[in-house]
Amino acid sequence: MSLKKIALTELDRFFSAIALKKKIYLPVEKAGQYDYAPWEPGITYHPEVLHTVKSAKSVFFPQSEDLVRYKRSGLSLAITEVPPEDEEFVVFGVHACDVKGFEVLDRVFLSDPVDTFYKARREHGTVVSVMCPQPEETCFCETFGIDAENPGADVQARICEGTLYMEALTGKGEALLEELGGIVAETNEGKDSEAYAKAAEEHKKIMEKLPLAGLTTDGFGAEADLLTLFNRPEWKELSSSCLGCGTCTYVCPTCQCYDIREYNTGKDIRRFRVWDSCMYSDFTMMAHGSPRPDQLQRFRQRFMHKLKYYPDNYEGAFSCVGCGRCLQKCPVSMNIVKVMKTLGGADHE
Repeated sequence: MSLKKIALTELDRFFSAIALKKKIYLPVEKAGQYDYAPWEPGITYHPEVLHTVKSAKSVFFPQSEDLVRYKRSGLSLAITEVPPEDEEFVVFGVHACDVKGFEVLDRVFLSDPVDTFYKARREHGTVVSVMCPQPEETCFCETFGIDAENPGADVQARICEGTLYMEALTGKGEALLEELGGIVAETNEGKDSEAYAKAAEEHKKIMEKLPLAGLTTDGFGAEADLLTLFNRPEWKELSSSCLGCGTCTYVCPTCQCYDIREYNTGKDIRRFRVWDSCMYSDFTMMAHGSPRPDQLQRFRQRFMHKLKYYPDNYEGAFSCVGCGRCLQKCPVSMNIVKVMKTLGGADHE
């Protein structure tokens, strides 16, 4: 294991060095909350922050992005294509749950037909993960097989005793640390490796004590009977309090639904895609109406996709990473954990 390190007090130098060649995204404070945004001098990284409001997926799959612009003049039509991302960039401070979220999106957007906009961003982006700080009671990433102590990505990092330790896991990660050779320092093979391992050990002890540490996926996944799960009578009670606000889908790191819309700017027509939500009554609305006319059907669709449809299509992988954002943000406290505890095949209490 080859580690590099830098003191947390030197992170501004670290970010400045990256920014000389690449744009760098990291959690940025906005009105007391945090979201991923481009770093610039004067912005402080807060390693104690566990969750951004929206996940890091917004860097690779933006909430809104132009696809094409066109303008009509008489009988002629001028079309201006929006080229996919071709600028190298770095996403810093991503935690294990969001790193796993990228894998969920990859299976969808990088399968035929490949989404060229998403593919370009994934190819040009380098992800630096950081083991999350103090986990919260709403975290349950280990339910889905995520190793929170080893978040993965191109560069994997842990913070211990005021130092950021980094380990390159891919070619892109090695290239980034190579570029930063004058900024990051070599590590002491014994002392620093021990500190790196100790940080993971202490974190694991915390994870084992979380309230949702015993939550399992029993009763769900590719092995579950689809019709039996679909027809469970408990869906009615579970969905009865849902407001259909869509908050859960917008904070989720794995939701990938979008709509294609057009807007007349007065000068041309902008065709763009924007995040959408299966919880909305007009989602996939067609001439004959909505395919899911009531909230029970829309509610069931969301969680069946996370826990059954996605695993059926992608070799058993789930479309939830246990980040807990939906638990924190739902205004009526209705979330995937309650669905799993109610419908799961094992005692989750």
